[in-house]
Amino acid sequence: MSASLSLGLAEFVKNADIADAGEDAVELAKRVIVDTVAVILSGAGSEVAGPMLDYVSRMGQGAVPLIGTDASASAPAAALVGGTFGAALDFDDVLSMMPGHPAAVIMPALIAQCYDAPISGRDFVDAYIVGLEVGSKLSQGVGIRHYQRGYHTTGTIALFCAVAALARRFDLTVDETRMAMSLAASTASGIQANFGTMTKPLHSGWAAQSAVIAVDLVRAGFTASLSALEDKGGYLSAYGTEESDAGKVLPLLGNPWTIVSPGIALKKFPTCYATHRAIDGVAEIEREVGPLLGQLEKLTCRVVPGALLPLRFNRPRTGLEGKFSMPYGLAVAMLDRHLTIASFEDAAVLRPEIWSLYDRIEVVEDEACGAEDPDYNRKSAGTRGFVVVEARLTDGRTVMRRVDTAPGHPKRPLSWADLNTKFLDCAKSCGVDAGVAQAAFEALKDLEKAADVAALLRPLAPSAKRRADAAQ
Repeated sequence: MSASLSLGLAEFVKNADIADAGEDAVELAKRVIVDTVAVILSGAGSEVAGPMLDYVSRMGQGAVPLIGTDASASAPAAALVGGTFGAALDFDDVLSMMPGHPAAVIMPALIAQCYDAPISGRDFVDAYIVGLEVGSKLSQGVGIRHYQRGYHTTGTIALFCAVAALARRFDLTVDETRMAMSLAASTASGIQANFGTMTKPLHSGWAAQSAVIAVDLVRAGFTASLSALEDKGGYLSAYGTEESDAGKVLPLLGNPWTIVSPGIALKKFPTCYATHRAIDGVAEIEREVGPLLGQLEKLTCRVVPGALLPLRFNRPRTGLEGKFSMPYGLAVAMLDRHLTIASFEDAAVLRPEIWSLYDRIEVVEDEACGAEDPDYNRKSAGTRGFVVVEARLTDGRTVMRRVDTAPGHPKRPLSWADLNTKFLDCAKSCGVDAGVAQAAFEALKDLEKAADVAALLRPLAPSAKRRADAAQ
């Protein structure tokens, strides 16, 4: 393995110029940042909020307001909460090359550290882009088999995105950045067996908190190895597989920049990304034949082998399980048609109308769905190959749709209007006033012009909730 990996990454963090990413980079980054604030708000209204806020309240008061709540916490605790909230509804960003959800780790870490010392919107965007670049390219050295072994890469790799972002934000020296990455490597964690439970989003929170702690410890004079990523007994040897190769990483930095290519997918539906193409296939069929309820004899969904790996539940009984269920995704797409946060709550999953559909739904792994994909082995479950949805109707007709790319993918990006709708739905779910949420959305659209990011975020907590309550 290359002995220069940690050094090369740290030098990139120190010296990179995001202008090299092109004129679209800031605009693309802002979309992800706005989207991530939205999903943190949605997490504040989810079932993870109660136990999470109860837990952090025992850690003592802090100065960082927790978005979407009336609480505040220390920076590490705020990162823990923000990361957990950001991933709570599986509504967060998707980077298939990782595969994971890096913004749900980077953003809470940066937000937690923007209150003690002001950070401009331009510098915030800069730190996000650089952090994303470092962790995403490190993932290529780790390889997809790390995920296939059962690791949740959001916790085990996106962690380094957040460390790099914070190192950039605080202008650490090259050696300080190397030590922060090494220190964080000792905290990397997350296993897929916890998908469908509260612990899955905790992986994002834990990684965000670990990044904050690692950087703050190094800033305080704490030491760590300068090369724990590549050393014998280090991160790659412990977490890697036979395909892992440190030598792949550095040549990929900025070549091209990840924010531009392949880009980040933003979710249209609040559920596991591996279900999105199938859900879209149902919508495409209904655009031709109308609502399937009342005329469906059988619905068949064909996916590539391995695409169901994260979809652990055939008959989910909770909202969290429903997010990791292909049969539920197909059923709720037919029943609700326009999917919202409420479509994946516990009560929604248990509706008799949903359960009555399961016997008419079949999900099949089909090698033909991946035969045309030259990058099959390097892609995630939500992007590998294509998905086919076929509806056999009671009048004898069969209607089929093939979906190669999910809505929200960089090739089918969500518009600012789509993001606005999502932002308001997320804010509503945690009780933030719609007017306050709309004003915050508009301000965040112009993030690069802001002198102080904290000033843009403060209205979302806690006064926003008090204003909404007072109006009732």
